[in-house]
Amino acid sequence: MRHLMSPLDFSTEELDRLFDLASDIEKNPDKYSKVCEGKKLATCFYEPSTRTRLSFESAMLSLGGDVLGFSDAACSSASKGESVSDTIRIISCYADICAMRHPKEGAPMVAASKSGIPVINAGDGGHQHPTQTLTDLLTIRSLKGRLNNFTIGLCGDLKFGRTVHSLINALMRYEGISFIFISPEELRIPDYIIDILNEKNISYKEVISLDDVMPELDLLYMTRVQRERFFNEEDYVRLKDFYILTREKMSKAKDDMLVLHPLPRVNEISVEVDDDPRAAYFKQVQYGVYVRMALIITLLESAKN
Repeated sequence: MRHLMSPLDFSTEELDRLFDLASDIEKNPDKYSKVCEGKKLATCFYEPSTRTRLSFESAMLSLGGDVLGFSDAACSSASKGESVSDTIRIISCYADICAMRHPKEGAPMVAASKSGIPVINAGDGGHQHPTQTLTDLLTIRSLKGRLNNFTIGLCGDLKFGRTVHSLINALMRYEGISFIFISPEELRIPDYIIDILNEKNISYKEVISLDDVMPELDLLYMTRVQRERFFNEEDYVRLKDFYILTREKMSKAKDDMLVLHPLPRVNEISVEVDDDPRAAYFKQVQYGVYVRMALIITLLESAKN
């Protein structure tokens, strides 16, 4: 049985097969509308979520399966002190596959070690968000036609952003990727990621100004400054509007540059950018459903063997 804790749990060849399946689902949805009939997905979300939880539920329903679960720790026996290990043992009696989001790093890994069904990490603390990374990779591959040989700028909260950390780790495996990290000093990319980039001799630079690097980018990955990761409200208020992508800034970018965002957006991308054909963040949401459908099919298949 396989689980998904990190994007690195799948080789690049396995990711190619997963993305091929997702692309086929996009083109032929009716072909997959009954693939998961009689199967149940449990969504165990100990932390609030709109996109990820509803994306998983939409994916399973589109495959003909059913969904059960909870959307907040307060709605589960965790509020009574039940451990993640016990919860997943119980869930394994009710469902065939589980998507878990948890504020503590490593909690889905603990669940997977005790689970009788495949477990998907739907985000754990500031650590990993593998299905968002699969969404990002499918979006890039579908719209750019490749997963190599481009320069990507990652902008905003690079310190706490689990989506950023996951995406960097995934893209390191592809050739010709150049990273530009755009953030204030307080939200710089963690040292452990810089160490890996240096060790692998992967091209990167760290800058503060978004305007200066816009012409260099093939992709711009915007992120919000996450209030929930700050201990100090004053620091959040000081940094939350540090970057705002506007139409004026977009005028400096390449004609085929894509703008991605894991969402939710606060005000780091002006709504005036939404009509720009290079704005791909709402398309990204739809690709998230296709890739989660492909992942559910793949992991359920592995559980049979």
